[in-house]
Amino acid sequence: MKHRTVIIIGTVALVLVVGGVLYWRSFDHLPRLATSSAPTQRLGQTPAAGNAVDASGRTVLYYRNAMGLPDTSPIPKKDAMGMDYIPVYAGEETSGPTVQISTDKLQKLGVRTELAERRALTQTLRIVGTLQADERRQSTISPKFEGWITQLFVSTTGAVVHRGQPLLEVYSPDLVSAQQDYRIAVRALQALGDGDATARASMEGLVQSSLERLGNWDVAEADLAGLRAGDPPRRSVALRAPRDGVVTEKTARVGLRFMPGDPLYQITDLSSVWLIGSVFEQDLALVHVGVPVTASVVAYPGKIFKGTVTFISPVLQPETRTAQVRVELPNPQGLLKPAMYGSVELAAGPATPRLAVPDSAILDTGIRQLVLVDRGGGQFEPRTVQLGIHADGYTELLHGVAEREAVVVNGNFLIDSESNLRAAIRGLDARAPTPATLPNPASPAGPGQPAPRAGQ
Repeated sequence: MKHRTVIIIGTVALVLVVGGVLYWRSFDHLPRLATSSAPTQRLGQTPAAGNAVDASGRTVLYYRNAMGLPDTSPIPKKDAMGMDYIPVYAGEETSGPTVQISTDKLQKLGVRTELAERRALTQTLRIVGTLQADERRQSTISPKFEGWITQLFVSTTGAVVHRGQPLLEVYSPDLVSAQQDYRIAVRALQALGDGDATARASMEGLVQSSLERLGNWDVAEADLAGLRAGDPPRRSVALRAPRDGVVTEKTARVGLRFMPGDPLYQITDLSSVWLIGSVFEQDLALVHVGVPVTASVVAYPGKIFKGTVTFISPVLQPETRTAQVRVELPNPQGLLKPAMYGSVELAAGPATPRLAVPDSAILDTGIRQLVLVDRGGGQFEPRTVQLGIHADGYTELLHGVAEREAVVVNGNFLIDSESNLRAAIRGLDARAPTPATLPNPASPAGPGQPAPRAGQ
C-alpha cells in the first residue's frame, strides 16, 4: 500500500515538472516568433518602415515576393517556401505586378527580347480572279440605216484588224439617195455661178447637210473623197473598223439584210486587259486605288506581269463577304487572253510606320492580350496592350507599350510555367488600367502618361 502511494506521488510530481518546463518555454518562444515575422502588404502600397540603405549604398524601398506574388515587406523576410524576398531599390519601381526569373533560369529557357519600334507594316495580299476585256476598249459595228451585205473583207472571228480597215461592203437605197442628193446640190450650186448671194448660201447649206448626212451614217471620209471629186454615186459603201483590235463577235454574212442598230461585228482592243478579283472584307482597308501589283497566270509559269489597282467596288457581295477589285494589266504582246485565270500580289499596309512587336510577343488570355516587358535583372512586367493590324509577322500596338521598351519575344510561355505569372496578371485586375492611362506609342513618355484617343 505504501509502495503504491509513493508511485502515484512520483508520477504527479514528474507531470508537474514537465508541464512547468513546457509552459515557460512557450513564453520564451513568443518574442522570437514576433521578431521573425514581418508584416506584409498588398502590391502598390507604400511600406510602413522608412527606406534603408544597403551595403552598396543604394536605397532599398521595400522587398517584394520572389515569385511575383502581389505582396511586399518593408524589411527582409522569407516566403512560405523559404525564398528570400528581393529588394527593390530607388529607381526600379514598376508600374504594375512583376514576375522574377533567376539569371540561370533565363539562360536555360532561352528567353529573348526585342525593342518595340516603329516599322512599315506591309503584308503581301494575294487576289485571285479572271481576266476580262477592258470595257472601254470595245466597239460594235452597228449600221444606222437599212441595207444588205454585198461583200465581207473580214469573215472570221478572232481576226486582227486595224483602225480604218474595211470590214464589209453594204448596199442601201438610203445611201444611194443621199449621194444623189449631194450631187444634185453641187450641180445646182455650180449653175448659180455668181448669182444671187442668198440663193448661193442656201444651196451651199444643202451641199453641206448632204455630206453631214453621209458622215452621220459612218461613211468614211476616204469614201466621200471620190464623191467630192465628182465621181458618180456608189452602189455599195464600205464600213470600216473604228479601232485596232480583234474581232470577238461576228454576225455579218454575205446577203444578210440588216436593220438600223443590228450588231454586225464587235472589235475589242486587247492591248490592255482587266483582272477582276475578290478581296475579303477584313482586307479591304489594305487595298487602295493606284497600288502597283504583280500578276501571274497559269499559262505562263514564272512570267510576271505588272499592273495597277484601278477600281474597288463600293458594294460588298453578301454571299461571300467580298468586294470586287479591278486590276489593269498592260498586254502589248497579246499574251493575256480574256477568261484566263490569274492571281495578283500587292504590298498592302499603312503608308506611315507603326509601333509594332513580333507576333510571338503577344500573350492572348482569351479575355485580353498582354506582353511581358523586360524591366532588367530577370524582372518582367505583364502589360495589357491594345492591338492594331498584323503584317509580316509583326503586330501593331495601339496602347500599352512605349517605344524602345524591351518585350519578350521568345520563351514567354516558359516564363509562365516557371513563375507565378497568373498571380501577377490577377494583380493587373486590381489596378484596372484604362486606355487613357496606358502608354501611347505616339509619345515616348512611357507608362502612366495619358494617351490620346484613337484617331487623334
